[in-house]
Amino acid sequence: MAIILNHTIVPAHDKEASAKWFAEIVGLTYDGPMGHFAPVQVNDTLTLDFDNRDEFQSHHYAFHVSDEEFDAIFGRIKAKAITYGSGPRDLDDMQINTRRGGRGFYFLDPNGHVLELLTRT
Repeated sequence: MAIILNHTIVPAHDKEASAKWFAEIVGLTYDGPMGHFAPVQVNDTLTLDFDNRDEFQSHHYAFHVSDEEFDAIFGRIKAKAITYGSGPRDLDDMQINTRRGGRGFYFLDPNGHVLELLTRT
């Protein structure tokens, strides 16, 4: 059996606002809190469980998406005038990268986590 990541906790200053923001940007739904967490179901096997924390370090979350999903998410990023960049050290150059024949970019969520979208792994 393959090992599959089932869920991970995403620290946030406001778990519900963060879950709503993430779901809106990536085109998912947020159905409200579940127990202690504000979960967003990313796919059949992964849930991001947003949780309130006063202090935390920035994390990096990378998502492999289809070309169609990339276009839709990138469109929402541009429509909301969210700063993005071509690499983890170039978070604000307003460019996408074309590594491995695909497309990718990085941007920050409201908590300072680095989110990466890529069409080729």
